[in-house]
Amino acid sequence: MSDNFKMCQDHMGKCVYITERCGKRHYGRITKVDRNNVYIQPLGNRGFGYGYGYGWGYGIGYPIALGAIAGIALAGLFFW
Repeated sequence: MSDNFKMCQDHMGKCVYITERCGKRHYGRITKVDRNNVYIQPLGNRGFGYGYGYGWGYGIGYPIALGAIAGIALAGLFFW
């Protein structure tokens, strides 16, 4: 089991910032994790503009490859 998989499972249902290795940042709630992807449901308009548009966010959200993740931080830590 990869570290990113475990970290995403530990944060299931929480609002997070996910940073990809290429530098893209995603903000939203983790709704699902499978062996290859973490699915994030966007919240508001933070961290977007990377081609996903505002139509995402319904259902389980959009996938981010687990192998592309450089880091995950709880979003609540940034909003006091």
